Amino acid sequence: MEITQEVYSLSGGWNSVNTTRNFNHEKCTLVLAFGSKKNIGTVGKITVLKNKYPNANIISCSTAGEIAAMNVTDDTIVSTAIEFEKTNVEPVIVNFHDFNSSEAIGLEIAKRLYTEDLKHVLIISDGQLVNGSELVSGTNTILPPEIPVTGGLAGDGADFQGTLVGLNDDIREGNVVGIGFYGDSIRIGFGTHGGWDEFGPHRTVTKSSGNVLYEVDNQNALSLYKKYLGPKADELPGSALLFPLSMKIDNSSPMLVRTILSIDESAQSMTFAGDIPEGATVRFMKSNFDRLIDGAAVAASEHFYTKERLIKPELVLLISCVGRKMILDQRIEEEIEAIQEIFGADSVYCGFYSYGELSPTELGATCDLHNQTMTLTTYSEI
Repeated sequence: MEITQEVYSLSGGWNSVNTTRNFNHEKCTLVLAFGSKKNIGTVGKITVLKNKYPNANIISCSTAGEIAAMNVTDDTIVSTAIEFEKTNVEPVIVNFHDFNSSEAIGLEIAKRLYTEDLKHVLIISDGQLVNGSELVSGTNTILPPEIPVTGGLAGDGADFQGTLVGLNDDIREGNVVGIGFYGDSIRIGFGTHGGWDEFGPHRTVTKSSGNVLYEVDNQNALSLYKKYLGPKADELPGSALLFPLSMKIDNSSPMLVRTILSIDESAQSMTFAGDIPEGATVRFMKSNFDRLIDGAAVAASEHFYTKERLIKPELVLLISCVGRKMILDQRIEEEIEAIQEIFGADSVYCGFYSYGELSPTELGATCDLHNQTMTLTTYSEI
């Protein structure tokens, strides 16, 4: 595997930040381009990448912040171009408006990618229109647990107006891209962890519909949440990023984190990035700087490999939540540094801040939607 990484900024244009020794532009097959909505929405910038890497598929998405090497940037594009030596990589793209549910999108992507030699699926999804829980429910229906599904939901800074996802020059709201990795040479690792503190009583979801929450403990959920937020209630939905909910569907299920995407004052409801089923147990959460940074380190140190362990992956894809970025603020790069301490400086790091993260919680488990986590996927070839 050979990799080159560039960062575009308005003031400096394109600048190289990482290049392995034998990278060949003509042999590059995959480019991951993560950037601000205004930059990703400018097709000319993606055309520049297509001209540089004429035989590559360009996968792009808007973000709430970009990751390149050890740096977190805003209003840039981070381009990570990958030349696989022995691995076949095939993307598919679908749009939300062509399906009757997000689950149907997941089913379609899985059907189109699944063959006997499929080893991993990376999903980059619209972050506003698509229900992430339903999306992975669809892929989980088709794909066996030994094929890990990871990825994330695109972002739009802290605006929550609309997100962009693209395959080559098809860049639109509602797009979902699935990338299949094939062959026996690819080695995949994955991990996810949060680091938030739970507090207060356990509460039961008593009225919900999909990812829309109405009542907990037979009380209006929005009113209860506003009471908890205090003065920050006037800043909803943005302030909800600082105060997510933990959720367990039942006693045997993993603990998941859910963040509000929007509120509806007329319906007195809250819409989350993933489902909040009736009967689930939820609890308020709050942040702790050091525990969030430690959570990123845990995602790296306890992450899982689909085959034999590789201590130093060649590429580390990091997808972290916008809420973590808002809280850590000037300390945000410390969570990247904590991961580098685990994997080492020789790996290439890329990624973005998202509206939701996709990953199994352990080896052999199916994919889940997460919020407010650091989720990572590692890639190496043998």
